[in-house]
Amino acid sequence: MLTTNATFLYKFIQKPKEIGSIVPSSSFLTKKMLANLPWNNIETLVELGAGTGVFTEFITENKKESCQIFVIEHDYDMRKNLKIKYPTFHYGAKAEKLNWLLQRYDLPQVDCIVSGLPFAAFSESLREKIMLAVNDSLKPGGIFVAFQYSLQMRKTLKKHFREVIIGFVPLNIPPAFVYYCRK
Repeated sequence: MLTTNATFLYKFIQKPKEIGSIVPSSSFLTKKMLANLPWNNIETLVELGAGTGVFTEFITENKKESCQIFVIEHDYDMRKNLKIKYPTFHYGAKAEKLNWLLQRYDLPQVDCIVSGLPFAAFSESLREKIMLAVNDSLKPGGIFVAFQYSLQMRKTLKKHFREVIIGFVPLNIPPAFVYYCRK
């Protein structure tokens, strides 16, 4: 079995517009995105673009036992591996279908959505569909946290959320911006 880094590189070479990076997110980026979430108040969480599961592992270690997790990963092989490692979670393939997927599994609006999606690689139309699905799927006051390699999403996120805070993580390949948004 390929290592996480080798898997990521292989998938990036196959589908660069879907994977978005040659290596998984660093522990620095993972902590910046997830360490300060209000874990005791999160009953439902969605992860978009889970990849090889770097954020999924952190989420698993920090969520409360009753928290329901829904993982969206477009790549079939990566999603299959995540299902094996985290069999109690719910899974789907398309972020733009998030509303439908949550209804299908009878899950309410969620408290938090964590995104590793490479929005810069998506068409403007797909980005907007995903952002509408995210906004519709979040409870009032819900949290959306995402990272990107540029500030391209700042204007879009400010349109969809009442609060947008941007951080920067230089110790990631490549360096990344973290968007912490509240509905």
